[in-house]
Amino acid sequence: MKLVQAFSLAVLVGVSVAVKIPFIQSKPTALQRRSGGTDVSILSHPQVLSSVSTALTLSDVHDLIYMANVTLGGVDYLVQLDTGSSDLWVLNSPTPIPNTNITSQNCNLTYGIGWAYGGISYVTAEFAGISVPSQAFLDVSSAQNPALSYGASGLLGLGFDSLSTIDALVNATGASTGRSLLYNLFQDNPSEPNFIALSLQSTSDDDQITGSFAIGETEPQYSNVTSTNKIPTWPVNSPTRWNVLLDSFIVGTETYSVSTGVQGAPSNKAVVLLDSGTSYTYAPTDVCQAIYGGVSGAQYNSGLGQWTVPCDVEIDMALQFDDQIFPIHPLDVSPTSFSDPSICVGSFVPQSVSVGAGQFDWLIGDNVLRSVYAVYDFGDFVSSGTMGSPYVQMLSLVDPDQASVEFHSVRGGTPENNITYNASSGDSGSTTVTLSTDVANTIDKLSKYLPAMLAVMALNALVLVILSIVALVLLCRRRGRGARTRKTPGRLSPMPMNITATRYPDYASPQEPHTYQPVSMALTEDTLFAPPSPAFKGQSRPGDRPNSVA
Repeated sequence: MKLVQAFSLAVLVGVSVAVKIPFIQSKPTALQRRSGGTDVSILSHPQVLSSVSTALTLSDVHDLIYMANVTLGGVDYLVQLDTGSSDLWVLNSPTPIPNTNITSQNCNLTYGIGWAYGGISYVTAEFAGISVPSQAFLDVSSAQNPALSYGASGLLGLGFDSLSTIDALVNATGASTGRSLLYNLFQDNPSEPNFIALSLQSTSDDDQITGSFAIGETEPQYSNVTSTNKIPTWPVNSPTRWNVLLDSFIVGTETYSVSTGVQGAPSNKAVVLLDSGTSYTYAPTDVCQAIYGGVSGAQYNSGLGQWTVPCDVEIDMALQFDDQIFPIHPLDVSPTSFSDPSICVGSFVPQSVSVGAGQFDWLIGDNVLRSVYAVYDFGDFVSSGTMGSPYVQMLSLVDPDQASVEFHSVRGGTPENNITYNASSGDSGSTTVTLSTDVANTIDKLSKYLPAMLAVMALNALVLVILSIVALVLLCRRRGRGARTRKTPGRLSPMPMNITATRYPDYASPQEPHTYQPVSMALTEDTLFAPPSPAFKGQSRPGDRPNSVA
């Protein structure tokens, strides 16, 4: 691996404190296989560990870190830039850091990968050409961190003070001198914009990738970033990390919805941490399944904890933030494995449990951030001396068609063209649902015959209305006529009322003539139900009358 060298700090222009710092990205020439799963949570509580340092394998950082110079006590130190943390620490071995004011407070900074242990100290610091007379930092006596394997001497956190372990410990003593380096830089000139800008761009050099880090200004070629949507942090006020809300993600032509496990966050969004100190992106298992599961020949490798993908397969995908689409370069979606260049791995690493322990759903690393120019605005100082609400602005740096050409020039094959991504609705937060081909064809056919079908339905409705009107007219006419009188009342033929004597000669006729009394068959309120009588028993009457079974 080539020796990593830091670029010198830029010189201040005029009276402005806005400066740009070139920095380098180091890429190792060989990596071993990752060792099992990776815990990507960030612990802010101090925890003292053994001072014995055990070197991490280079695979623990995958392939990329970003570094720049910071001056402490008049000496330059190369440090990793990390938007996912907020503390500054530097290893004091083999040479002690000069002109430091050491306190009696010790602490351990624990990261997703690695840790650093030492004492809280104060020193004159300079970064981006701006001096801080007394900067709190961790004077580290022992550490286990991937950045050390790349030639770095420490790490500079670019997050909020609320995430700083050093600031929390100093505040516990009643002092307020533990602020982060960025906070002190901004406070040095409150009238200047309080933002940083990162560009993680590639060069033709296979071993080093050059980018730029700016405080208070943007690169001229990316000045349009200030016109993009301001993406609020989550939470909007007093955040601890650079968390933002993700609307959806797109793979090919299909848009996928997202969800969250963060309490209070919108259910149709995902809370994602933008972390320049992480090479890959850690996401829920179903997200990685959607990205790589449909690729022919792709499979999940439990030993790596990642998907392996055929290197010649282009995966086109994009992320949507605040109704803006940000395509990801396909070379960063499936980078080559350093242990076996013939194998490509998925840079979206599945996590079966909560990625951020309930504080965020995804951890987005450099594989995504390389495709954007990002401005992290801490919020301007208000009259009370506090900062306003922070936000992020991002400018897409990837042309999907050109990225396809670049992918196939490295991996072989024919580039795609006319690659487009459509933003899902920002009002409802829902995402586009892509229908299967059969369903889409059916809907298309129905749409062609829909006018004829509506015409037939309208005709049937009209006929039904006409028939209903005719029936109503006939009914009214019938009711208007008087009741017709029958020529013979009752039945058409008189009912014989005295047949007993004819059929039963021995039966004596009553003295009085029988008068017919009509009987109502309707039950009245006082009517009691009488069960049917049993069949007649005993001696029967003359004749052929059968026994009753009623």
